[in-house]
Amino acid sequence: MLAQLKEDIRSIFDRDPAARNSFEVITTYPGVHALIIHRLANTLWRHGFKWLGRLTAHLGRMLTGIEIHPGATIGRRFFIDHGMGVVIGETAEIGDDVTLYHGVTLGGTTWNKGKRHPTLKRGVVIGAGAKVLGPITIGENARIGSNAVVVKDVPDGATVVGIPGRIAGGKAATADLELNEAAPATPKPAGHFDAYGQARDLNDPLVQALEQVTAHASRLEQQVAALEAALKRQGIDV
Repeated sequence: MLAQLKEDIRSIFDRDPAARNSFEVITTYPGVHALIIHRLANTLWRHGFKWLGRLTAHLGRMLTGIEIHPGATIGRRFFIDHGMGVVIGETAEIGDDVTLYHGVTLGGTTWNKGKRHPTLKRGVVIGAGAKVLGPITIGENARIGSNAVVVKDVPDGATVVGIPGRIAGGKAATADLELNEAAPATPKPAGHFDAYGQARDLNDPLVQALEQVTAHASRLEQQVAALEAALKRQGIDV
């Protein structure tokens, strides 16, 4: 467990520029505390100590504001940034190198037994306040934008935004993204992290449709103005 903790801490420096040293991370990051407590709770859960596992998870929730069911499966180098209000359900499965921001819910949509929570594959990034609901699969390196509500499978490398969630782009979460329009493009190291699961150009289909409607309205206004001018030249009062 100690080796795994060291690996988790090293991975945080690649994703959080505010992290200054390992001591600061281990003592002040609630996401790290929640993960340590979950691993203990999960061990108890898997060995049949269900109530004790739930109690351990409950104490972790009280200490960190992060609620992780002891039955949830979590991979390596998992990072919860800020963390307050994160909820991870019992049958959720989280792959390696996944990042969640505060307010994220990995929830169920049914009261039936069995698989009812999401599966996140390697490298997924979920922005603040997003809700991923049901036994769906979020593909490798996919991004879920802040406050999105996702209830359907997401393919590898896709970006999902909005309510309900819709695919708005195909760049992988590890792609080189410049969030500042004025900033010059500079090379990023391998595994570059996109804060809050957002990108500068999301190719949002809704936005594109609205832009087309606006452009069409503008053309109609120009045509009406031209017709008015032609009628006035003919002496017709419009």
